[in-house]
Amino acid sequence: MSPDLRPGLTFRWQYTVPPKATVPRMYDDIPCCPEMPDVLATGYMVGIMECACLQMLREHLDWPREQSLGTLVSFSHLAPTPPGMTVTVKGELVEVDGRRLRFQLSAWDDEDKISEGVHERHLIDAGRFNEKVAAKAARAAL
Repeated sequence: MSPDLRPGLTFRWQYTVPPKATVPRMYDDIPCCPEMPDVLATGYMVGIMECACLQMLREHLDWPREQSLGTLVSFSHLAPTPPGMTVTVKGELVEVDGRRLRFQLSAWDDEDKISEGVHERHLIDAGRFNEKVAAKAARAAL
């Protein structure tokens, strides 16, 4: 972890919503979902918010050995976003506690504020983490 990774860092990241990110397409195998409005799914929006933090962190980590994983999300979903619109995420790293990082985020589409909230990520050593996952999969005989 870079020593300049500290509270107060701000960032901005943009992402254009693909058709696959809408409720009827993302959940096309679940009853009732194909008939839902063709708008950004909340679950995908959460992923966009996480990815904004991930993109900011890459320049501060020894990538790919050192990575981060999301451990907490708390976001509102304030307005619908149709596919094709660009989402702009604005964030600030507000706390660093050892390997735990806390972010304050907000997001807008081309017209409206669509989300705000907090997100936490933990820094990991990718090799050690992947070894633990492989051991767990082996125990479950996957």
